[in-house]
Amino acid sequence: MSAKTVDIDLIVGLGNPGAQYEQTRHNAGFWFVEEIARLKGAQFRPENKFSGNVCKINFDGRDIWLLKPDTFMNRSGQAVRKLASFYKIPVENILVAHDELDLDPGTARLKTGGGHGGHNGLRDIIAQMGSKEFHRLRIGIGHPGHRDKVVDYVLHRASREDQAAIDESLDDASRVMALLIEGSWEKAVHRLHSK
Repeated sequence: MSAKTVDIDLIVGLGNPGAQYEQTRHNAGFWFVEEIARLKGAQFRPENKFSGNVCKINFDGRDIWLLKPDTFMNRSGQAVRKLASFYKIPVENILVAHDELDLDPGTARLKTGGGHGGHNGLRDIIAQMGSKEFHRLRIGIGHPGHRDKVVDYVLHRASREDQAAIDESLDDASRVMALLIEGSWEKAVHRLHSK
């Protein structure tokens, strides 16, 4: 069986717009694309036609779009659909970075396809794109212990220790981006998941 090759043309970070949400756990996806932009010396700019903040980076000669929807989390799919449709990016060439309750802080995992697991951003992307077959970067934020506490938990800051662990996982994930962009999905997964 040949190694799975993946072409990534768009990396979407999920989060909520506005200063009051910047440091909250639900914005871990934003933090990831912001880190990628920072590493590449690129700046996000508002793009109304895509309902988000957009940035284009170059990875070894390949142009990659970064997107932070400026809709709220439960409408994230609108921005993804608009940009993907405009640039004719197929759903399987999209990587969505999002916070993940089922992983501990400090853990980041890659996967392809699957359900939304109750995540409103993923739910809307699946609905808007009509497909689950995009790639995901799951950024662990931990779980509050009971589902009734989830909304409050994701909309608050992490503890200092958890934030340090999340930041480290974002760093780990950013280090495998070159492998992902060159199409070496399995190598990227192996390197990130062996952390």
